[in-house]
This record gives sequence, structure tokens and C-alpha cells, in this order.
Amino acid sequence: MKRWVAMAAVAFVVTACGQTSSTSSKTQPRHVFLIVMENHSANQAMSGAFTASLAAKYRVAGNYRAITHPSVPNYLALTSGKTWGVSDDSYYPLPAEDLGTQLTKAGVSWRAYMEGMDSRGCLDSPVPYDPGHNPFAYYGGACPPNVVPLTNLSADLAGTTPLFAWITPDMCHDTHDCSVSVGDDWLRTQAGEITASKAWKDNGILFLVWDEDDGSAGNHVLMLVIAPGISHKTSATEYTHYSLLATIEDLMGVGRLGAAAQATPMTDLIK
Repeated sequence: MKRWVAMAAVAFVVTACGQTSSTSSKTQPRHVFLIVMENHSANQAMSGAFTASLAAKYRVAGNYRAITHPSVPNYLALTSGKTWGVSDDSYYPLPAEDLGTQLTKAGVSWRAYMEGMDSRGCLDSPVPYDPGHNPFAYYGGACPPNVVPLTNLSADLAGTTPLFAWITPDMCHDTHDCSVSVGDDWLRTQAGEITASKAWKDNGILFLVWDEDDGSAGNHVLMLVIAPGISHKTSATEYTHYSLLATIEDLMGVGRLGAAAQATPMTDLIK
């Protein structure tokens, strides 16, 4: 993804589309964590020693593809089930029809943790934070109070952990501006903290995914499912970001948004 493009002067015009409710799961909610990395193919991501160790121990969506290029529409797909016609990395205020809004309306606790975001907020914090990697800033034209700095995560893991936790690294740690090895070292620390927590150990689940590839592999990106007590498995089923959104919505017990309603959830990897 390119660096932050100036805010569009004219609000993006879209046609509102509601969510479906018939596909939601009624299973007991579990703590779900999601870390989104940047701009590498599955093979490139696997060059990181720690990431490769996770893939060897846990579960891999071996036929997982991002939706498009560049980054922003992929983040929108992950959180609303559609790209809203966005084809660049600019900022567009969109209707509040996203996963965060769903969870809030359903009374499900959630937080989005943004590395590098400071008191200047979700649109004005400086690099290496990137608002384009914060999809919750788009819906409704501003961030809800659920979007907080990543520095809050440690206390939440030690205390009251939200049922859904989205985690965005900064532009170095997500491997956008730095090497795979740098991002891999960051993941060793961050994923290690999550998997050491009570929330994860008590039937929690951590999804680790890359938003898009670098244009070299047909948008084939790495998706790992990391949960306590599961054995290694690689799935050949075709999955996309819409499948991930459907899986999370099912786990949270809410309806599926947009294209997630028709997507195949990753049930073979989470059980």
C-alpha cells in the first residue's frame, strides 16, 4: 500500500446495503484475535522463522487469496464484506455498515488496537502509523471509541479482554516498509503475548493474515489459524478475506455482511 493519500474532498457516494442474519452461528462466543500484516505473498511471509514455526504447528489456509489491490479495499473487504468501489488508498467516509458496528449493536465487546496511533487520533497520528490500515476510521467518517493504541493491549490481556480484538502493526512491523524478518520478530513478541493470555488459552483463536501480496503470486497470501489444542493441518479449500469475515461473524454470533453471506467459512480450520 502506498503512503497515506490526502483525504478526499468529496464524500464517497455509495449505495447502502444491509447485512444478512440467517447465516449467523449460535455457538458460544470465544475470544478472537486478528493480526493483519502487509504486502507479501504466502511464500515470502513463510521466510520468517517464527511465522514458519506457527505454520508448522497450527493450521494453514493453503489456498487463500486477497480480494484485490491495493491495500485499502482489502481492509474494507475484511471488515464489511465489500470494497465499496474503492480502488486506491485514499480515505473515503463510508456508511457505518461494518463488523465493528455489528458487534456494538449486538453487545459484543471489541477493540481495534493500532500501533503508533497517539493522542492525535485515528486520522492525524503520524507515520509509521497509517490510517489506511485502520478500516474502522472509514465507517461513519470517524473512529469509534473502540479504536485504541496498541499499547492498551497488554493491560486488556491481563484484565478484561474484549471478545474480538483487531490488531494493526505500524508500517514497519507489518512488513510494508521493513523486511520480513523485522515483522517476524515483532510477531514473535506480539503473538507470544496473545498466546500466553488467559483469553487465548480458554478456547481463544488467533487469525494471522496478510492483506495482499506484492503482485507476484496471484494475490495468494498466508492465513494462519492459531488456537490451543489444535493439531497441524493445511486446507486446500479456496478461501478469501470474505471467508475470514464470515468465520469471525459466525464465531461472534452476528449476521454476515456483504459478500461474506455467500462465502465459505473456514470451519475445517477452526475445529
